Amino acid sequence: MQQQAHIIAQRLLNLYRQAHVISGGWAVVNRALLEESNDAQVIAELSNLPTGNKLIAHINNLRNGKTPMDSIDNDLLPYGGMMVGLDVNISISKNEIDQLKQLLISFEPTPEKLEEIKQLPFVKNFGSDWENDIKSALVDDTTALEKWDMVIRTNKAYQMWDSAKQLLSENLTERNRAQIQADMPEFETYLPMFGDQGQDMLKKLRTFMSSLQ
Repeated sequence: MQQQAHIIAQRLLNLYRQAHVISGGWAVVNRALLEESNDAQVIAELSNLPTGNKLIAHINNLRNGKTPMDSIDNDLLPYGGMMVGLDVNISISKNEIDQLKQLLISFEPTPEKLEEIKQLPFVKNFGSDWENDIKSALVDDTTALEKWDMVIRTNKAYQMWDSAKQLLSENLTERNRAQIQADMPEFETYLPMFGDQGQDMLKKLRTFMSSLQ
């Protein structure tokens, strides 16, 4: 039961972190959070995960009516709210922004186009926070922001594709099954971006997961 509670807790945390790309946004995510967090063991497992206590506070706000079902308190936004374009101090020059916007005009969700952006010196300077920090710098340009969201989704999609391939190449273990189950919301969000190949990968993941049950 504890392992199952841990899997559910990890799945809820994934939903919380990925609300910005899930169709329906917080209205959909919040409904799932309430439906799957009734077990005290799930809450206990969440408290042991990174940012889990923030998610617990958000769930409590939903339960007591403090937070509407289609919203979240600003103080409890994942990643400090940077995923939804809150104002932060960003050190990017106008020339760098103009260079980026030119690339965004022709951006398509391909490895080559993604790598072209990731290799920009000022993008690399942001390290692991490049997606969120650049997004905050583009918040006043709706067109560029929409393109940047495509960049973020593309990068995440290739990460999840690589993760799926790695998991399917390994031996069948209970640990791998748990990992697939925990990451399934993200697999279901991003793998369909690869068309028939992505759907086939999802089918293999589900078969892989169920073969140990």
